[in-house]
Amino acid sequence: MEETPPLLLGSRKPHLEKLTLGVTHILESSPGVTEVTIIEKAPAECHMISSWEQKNNCVLPEDLKNFYLMTNGFHMTWYVKLDEHTIPLGSMAVNSISKLTQLNQSSTYSLPNAPTLADLEDDTQDASENQPEKPHFDSRSAIFELDPCNLNGKVCLAYKRGKPALAQDTEIWFLDRALYWHFLTDTFTAYYRLLITHLGLPQWEYAFTSYGISPQAKQWFNMHKPITYNTNLLTEETDSFVNKLDPSKVFKSKNKTLVPKKKGPVQPAGGQKGPTGPPSTSKSSSGSGNPVRK
Repeated sequence: MEETPPLLLGSRKPHLEKLTLGVTHILESSPGVTEVTIIEKAPAECHMISSWEQKNNCVLPEDLKNFYLMTNGFHMTWYVKLDEHTIPLGSMAVNSISKLTQLNQSSTYSLPNAPTLADLEDDTQDASENQPEKPHFDSRSAIFELDPCNLNGKVCLAYKRGKPALAQDTEIWFLDRALYWHFLTDTFTAYYRLLITHLGLPQWEYAFTSYGISPQAKQWFNMHKPITYNTNLLTEETDSFVNKLDPSKVFKSKNKTLVPKKKGPVQPAGGQKGPTGPPSTSKSSSGSGNPVRK
């Protein structure tokens, strides 16, 4: 079998500790983290790696090959408590060698004239001084999916010179949901360290893009600091997205000054409004009372 049931935090094994670079100890001491699980996977056999290389006409990089010989994929998830519910937050994953599939070979449509990723090729996104030449969806490059990133994009192993592909021609790139490429690292080892040190936080790959992580992800980054963290991500401008609610000020009672209400004029007993002062006792001579003596 390729996988065993997830192992809880308290049942770790020494080789898993080495595989995770000891990050489980950091997570278990983090406030709010309730559970850490690792899906233990058996090592890939040598014939599986040789079969993949022959099938795809590509030579795996030596560090990725050694990784698969130690574990055929990797999946670690940690959970936090939110509103009385336990939810998965951090996820670190590397596809098994059987799921290391070429990106442009997974077709959504079965129609003969259906569009492919090669039809979406954008040659305007050229290389710059800070970023090497991007991969191509056509035959100029061979691209394989390393991590689906919880549908937030894809981390890919890219062979930059097409097939037959050599190990020294590989780089690790991030493909966002808008199908733009963002360079991550030159080697799988460097990428794996990034994955571990960022704790698999949601959308951490977007920290390496020009537009950065989302406001919601910034909240999680502030609560659970990555081991290596670019402080430029939290400048004054991005701090405006961070909730700085101070409960002591919001729920502080305010002493209101009581303003006395003005009293209106006293109403006469007959219920009719009249001038203030005592009522008159004289009666008109034309009335029905006693006549006035002369």
